[in-house]
Amino acid sequence: MAIAIRDVREHELDSVLALNNAAGPTILALDSTRIRWFFDNADYFRIADVDGHIAGFLMAMREGSEYDSSNYRWFREHYPAFVYIDRIVIAKPYRGLGLGRVFYADVTSYAEVRVPVLSCEVFLEPRDDVSVLFHGTYGFQEVGQQIMSGLDKRVSLLAKNLPSFEFVRATYLESSTGQLPNQPWLAQRERKGMASPRRAAVGT
Repeated sequence: MAIAIRDVREHELDSVLALNNAAGPTILALDSTRIRWFFDNADYFRIADVDGHIAGFLMAMREGSEYDSSNYRWFREHYPAFVYIDRIVIAKPYRGLGLGRVFYADVTSYAEVRVPVLSCEVFLEPRDDVSVLFHGTYGFQEVGQQIMSGLDKRVSLLAKNLPSFEFVRATYLESSTGQLPNQPWLAQRERKGMASPRRAAVGT
């Protein structure tokens, strides 16, 4: 089984949308306009390509976005710099194979050279114990709770400190160049929603 984590491509949006809307009650449904907005604006939007099939995806946003999610806004109000995982979906035939941890390793690698905090939320009503356990064992801690507007469901707001960022900031972001090495794996994905790539955060 060959697995590749890569940026989503425009012609794959319909497949990603179908996968999202078949995921179950803990993943909010999207429509074609919304998935297009994420394609144009998300800082991180990658799929798991398994032998040519889309096995899952993860979308994440950085601070400074105009994203209207109440959970994203909570983190924007409490943290000056962060990456917010909006959703992760794994197709049913590929669950239990460790793709969730592969995605989280990848998004952590993306985040830790840019910001000091990785964040997300999990449902408490109904309680998603699989997700609670997964995030707890991956180093996330609860930093708050709230009722999601429009859903009247309580969520646990989670954050994970990224200690590697201190090294990156001191070694690269606060250096004379003020930027990361010019390597493909460090590049910011191009988005229509932003004219130029967002700089890595220097402050905490």
